[in-house]
This record gives sequence, C-alpha cells and structure tokens, in this order.
Amino acid sequence: MPADPLLDENHLLSVLPVAERARLAPHLVPVDMTLGQVVYESGDRQRFVYFPTTSIVSLLYVMEDGASAEIAIVGNEGLIGIALFMGGETTPSRAIVQSAGAAFQVDAQILKQEFIRAGPVQRLLLRYTQALITQMAQTAVCNRHHSIDQQLCRWLLLSMDRLPSNELKMTQELIANMLGVRRSGVTEAALKLQDAGLIRYGHGHIQVLDRPGLEKRVCECYRVVKREFDRLLPDLKAI
Repeated sequence: MPADPLLDENHLLSVLPVAERARLAPHLVPVDMTLGQVVYESGDRQRFVYFPTTSIVSLLYVMEDGASAEIAIVGNEGLIGIALFMGGETTPSRAIVQSAGAAFQVDAQILKQEFIRAGPVQRLLLRYTQALITQMAQTAVCNRHHSIDQQLCRWLLLSMDRLPSNELKMTQELIANMLGVRRSGVTEAALKLQDAGLIRYGHGHIQVLDRPGLEKRVCECYRVVKREFDRLLPDLKAI
C-alpha cells in the first residue's frame, strides 16, 4: 500500500511503525471538522476516534446548569476518544471543535483491536494519554491560580503549537465557555494583549503577532505541558 502523506499531518499516525500503520490506514476516513461542531457529548458511547490534522478540538466539562470549562485541547499531536481504550467507552466531558479543519476518523472497535494487540500502538496511546492527563491537571491549576490574560496566553500558545499558521478563527463566546469566564473577561484580556502588540483581535478572529512576547507573558503552565508532550511524544519510531 502506498504511503499517504496526509497521515503525517497527525503526529501519532506519523510515528506508527510500518506494520501498524498499514493495518490502520485503510480504516482512516478523512472528515471535515466545522467550528462549534460537537464531536461527542457527555455520556455518549464513543463510536469513532478522531486524529485531528488541521483542526483543534476542545474537551470541556459541563456543569448541570450548563456552565462549562475547558480541561484540555487536542490537535495534530493527538487523538479524540481516549475513553475507548482506557476501558470506559464514555466520558463526562464534551468534545467540541475549537478551530475548523480536517481529521481522520476511525471506527472505535478497529482502534480498540489494535490497542488490545499490546504492541506499539498500545504503548504510543498510553504515552499520549499520560501527556494529556498532564495537560488536564495543569489546566485545573492554571484556572485556579492565574489571571485570565495568562490563561488566554496559555490557550493561544497551545493552539498555535497545533496549527500550521498564526491565525485562529474563534468566537468570543466559545473562548469564554472554554476558559470558564465571562465574555467581558475575554474581551478585556484580549485587548490587553492587543495593546501590548502581541495579538490582533477582531470579531471571531485572532492573529498572533509576537509569539516570543506571549511566551514571556504566559504562566509556567504552558511550559509544563509542552515539556511533558515533548518528553513523551518525540520521534517515536523506535517505540
């Protein structure tokens, strides 16, 4: 089977050994992910797993009153649907597309079979899960201890790490829902960053102008998460 260069746009797929990649490739279906699309709801049985390539998906915890807060973001470094191979098959979180783009969709049972083989796929997915758990834990700490503009800097940098450009199409309401703050708080934080020359902020659109400046302003949480992903998910060809 000829190699599909599009698979390389997702880090996990790109580092799969040849045999595992060949078994999985025929089952990977390219799909479009639209802004605001709900990939799965809290409590849903997960029928598919998604490997984002140019899209970003936000994992949100939703309260009984409808309020929500982001617990992690997933882009071209990972996958959506870890509950499947961790044994639960459902999760109390919601997955919603934060930045429109593309992904590969695979039937959940196909990936589960690969995981049960207890080979390279299992080791890779467990490493990714550890890195994702680190992001979730650090997000909780950040939301409790750091300012909204620091949280916005963290969120922007993590998003830029997962996108091929420095621009993000995003509604103010969606940002507020993800950070678990009021829309006015998002506006104030974004305008601070814009006044500092770090971003250009318009309706539904954010452009990062000065990434080094954002990195100087962000709290430690971004570096903790990035360091853990870099440690656990470098070039894993030897896995």
